[in-house]
Amino acid sequence: MNNKLKAKDFITVGLFTALLFVVEFACGMLGFIHPYIVAAYVIIIPLVGGIPMMLFYSKTEKFGMLTTMSILLAIIMFVTGMGWLGAPLIIASGIVADLIAKGGNYKSAKKTILSNGVFSLWVCANYFPVIVSASSYRKDLLKGGYSAEYCDNLFRAINSKTAIVLIIACFIFGCLGAYLGEAVVKKHFAKAGIV
Repeated sequence: MNNKLKAKDFITVGLFTALLFVVEFACGMLGFIHPYIVAAYVIIIPLVGGIPMMLFYSKTEKFGMLTTMSILLAIIMFVTGMGWLGAPLIIASGIVADLIAKGGNYKSAKKTILSNGVFSLWVCANYFPVIVSASSYRKDLLKGGYSAEYCDNLFRAINSKTAIVLIIACFIFGCLGAYLGEAVVKKHFAKAGIV
């Protein structure tokens, strides 16, 4: 078996990265409703993203696909205004997730669930600007039309003290999203012959 990534592998990575970004963007729109929803991204995005991610895992057989996806996500996050602050976390989660999945030869259900839990930590990169550059980020929000109350609630929910809780929640719901996604993929997509 040739373990080198080929053009079709990069196409698969590109398609699923775009799909995952659409999920992230759609969930991100909910943050306009209330800042606590922004804190809940660590629950919402891994759960909703579990289905496309499990479809992606079903097509992943080579080391580097998850890593490449994480690099693309880091680039997308930068282009969409989140800066480079979260890039190390995004890429590190992709590499570690890739290694975990590879440890199960990309076939182990348990390793896949664990891998997705780690990979889901990329979502936490959304919080880096809020935590690291809180003062300037608050000013940008106020200039952008957000109320002081919105900002107060956002920084109450997301700060250096709550960061570890958000990271743990993201991992747990990443695993849960993988478990639910796997069930959906087996029930619907496998029957349709997609996987």
